Amino acid sequence: MRAIFLTLPLAALASPAFAQAAPPPPQAYQLPPEVTDMRWADRLTDTMVAMSKAFLNLPVGEVEAAVEGRQPTAADRRRTLRNETGMNERDVRQQIEATRPAMQAGMRAVQAALPSIMKSLEDAKQELDRASANVPRPDYPRR
Repeated sequence: MRAIFLTLPLAALASPAFAQAAPPPPQAYQLPPEVTDMRWADRLTDTMVAMSKAFLNLPVGEVEAAVEGRQPTAADRRRTLRNETGMNERDVRQQIEATRPAMQAGMRAVQAALPSIMKSLEDAKQELDRASANVPRPDYPRR
């Protein structure tokens, strides 16, 4: 009978009214849409193809003449990257298209690694905050 009287107050303390609120769950890091959307890799590849057209038309003869410290000739003005490399838009497009699977694989690797990287950075921040809390402040009066 005594045991009932001793456990009754303990049972009352264990009621939900006295329970502590559970800590909020840690927020998962949300990856930016550029990292999760594979169409973004396609857009980037298409952008590289468009930019390569402009790069093939860059005048390199005038730059070479300037580096050599001379005035560009008419032949220098006609020289472009396309002429010097012998590449055309089709060749460049094929080379860039060949990188598309590698870019997608890279994006998948970033998707897999970024949450753990962000968690590690958050843990490091907490450790630095904890360590810096014990550093004496320069404006604290000394005795």
